[in-house]
Amino acid sequence: MALDGIVTRALAHELTLIVGARIAKIHQPDEHTLVFQIRGAQAQGRLLLSANPTYPRVHWTTQPHSNPLEAPMFCMLMRKHCEGGVIEAIRQPGNERILSFDIRQRDELGDYALKTVIVELMGRHSNIILTDPATGVVHDGIHHVTPAISSYRVVLPGSAYTSPPEQSKTDPFRIDSAAEFAEAMAAAPEGASPDKRLVAAFSGISPLLAKEIAHRAALDAAAADSARPATASAADAPGSDDGLWQAFRSMTEHFRAHRYEPVIVDADNGKTFFSVTPLAHLDGTTLAFDTISACMEAYYGDKAERDTVKQRAGDLYRFLQNEKAKNEKKLQKLNETLEEAKDADKHRKLGELITAYMHGIAKGDASAEVVDYYDENQRTVTIPLDPLLTPSENAQRYFRRYTKAKNSQAAVAEQIGMAHEEIRYFETLLQQLDSAALQDIEEIRDELVEQGYLRARGKRGPKRKKPAKPSLLCYTSSEGVSVFVGKNNAQNEYLTNRLAAQGDTWLHTKDIPGSHVVIRGTDFGDATLEEAAMLAAHYSQARSSSLVPIDYTLIRHVRKPSGAKPGFVIYDHQKTLFVTPDESRLKALPSQIKG
Repeated sequence: MALDGIVTRALAHELTLIVGARIAKIHQPDEHTLVFQIRGAQAQGRLLLSANPTYPRVHWTTQPHSNPLEAPMFCMLMRKHCEGGVIEAIRQPGNERILSFDIRQRDELGDYALKTVIVELMGRHSNIILTDPATGVVHDGIHHVTPAISSYRVVLPGSAYTSPPEQSKTDPFRIDSAAEFAEAMAAAPEGASPDKRLVAAFSGISPLLAKEIAHRAALDAAAADSARPATASAADAPGSDDGLWQAFRSMTEHFRAHRYEPVIVDADNGKTFFSVTPLAHLDGTTLAFDTISACMEAYYGDKAERDTVKQRAGDLYRFLQNEKAKNEKKLQKLNETLEEAKDADKHRKLGELITAYMHGIAKGDASAEVVDYYDENQRTVTIPLDPLLTPSENAQRYFRRYTKAKNSQAAVAEQIGMAHEEIRYFETLLQQLDSAALQDIEEIRDELVEQGYLRARGKRGPKRKKPAKPSLLCYTSSEGVSVFVGKNNAQNEYLTNRLAAQGDTWLHTKDIPGSHVVIRGTDFGDATLEEAAMLAAHYSQARSSSLVPIDYTLIRHVRKPSGAKPGFVIYDHQKTLFVTPDESRLKALPSQIKG
């Protein structure tokens, strides 16, 4: 990763297309992120602004985002001041990782008011701040910064906006000569490697980009050495800073003219990087993109949301793992009990032998040695006795053991079935957490409360009204057919039992925890069926496997047994096909959240 000042410069240039466009809608999917629905001008779509401490970024997005039922306060403020407004300018101060959006909107009185949205892409210090440019006052920030957090500046409603501290580095785009380059490099620490000197000297250049410049300088020097005649002296060779200057100038000239070549490199060391220029110093696979937004969306994917989900769902994940482990331990004990119960006939035989030879047994005997008439060879057997009991009472003791063991077999078998059902249920929920969005987590938590596994959280204020129907993820196949995916049991129940028609096609992984998938209608071909099967495999426990078995049948053949766990169904008249999920093919399918 290298979201540096140069990448921010490329973003600012790319986003000039939306100057003059209108912000139609504003959503806040999570505590770090805003999504602007842009319409008009030369481009339209959804613009993602994220102050995620791990994955800060700004780019166009086509991925669906689940929004909370109630908009957060910062989202409401942004809607008040920016929704419906026109973007008048986009700026990047210096080469900093900062983008400013000037937005003009009519206020409550009908007068035009100008607001500035400042997006600071600075790691854990990232923020999205709404300010009044006329007064420099902060309306609010998506992250509050108090004096206890920072002694340099405060980000709170009503405070004066203070820019992040400057790094006092040289602007690389103001360097026009080798002498100016050498002067700037002289300020860097002596003895450091060329790439570290570049980072210390110039603003906006990340360690990744500096290593690329140094690598290109080394390649140019090696090429010059091979081309120089053998009789030439070492004094004729260019100095190290001269080589750096040539590579530096070549790269900055491209950036100055806004000629960017966005790439993602899957390096051989297992790490992944992105940049706005080819990274020749890395060995690995390079994937090129037409725009920096497409590059960043492909790089980040759903990393930020997955991390947020893991944090939010950490307690649920531990709870489900513990419950599954408890049932597995219970199952082990039940199987041991069942093995013991298989010896029930042994106790009956011993009781009958005591009864048959009772005349030869006296009270106080610790054991009795009798002939086992059940044995073909008529061998003797020693029967342990309780000396405090009479022979008749000892016989009755063995008969009671027989009856208890015999009766326990049915009960233990029933409990084993229930334990298997519980384990399967928790495995399904764990799989659903792996692919859950933020909204899906709350639906899973609500389900566990309804099923009695968790207690409802105590909340102040009025009780939040539960939506009549859950939101569903809807894909459009390459043949233009709608394919719905349920990502948790609440969504699966609604999709299969209420939304789907009798003639729709239902898909699910065979004997593997996964999502319900429904193809709407009957007018579709093999391509849609294959893509729907891939979605069923992708949203299942076997998403990383190949040749995943997928059952499919009509909705009319799918039914939920009485008293079954949420999301559990039985079906018949199914056919099975085997698919290997193709991530690139699935990402190319248009998708949206439908509620």
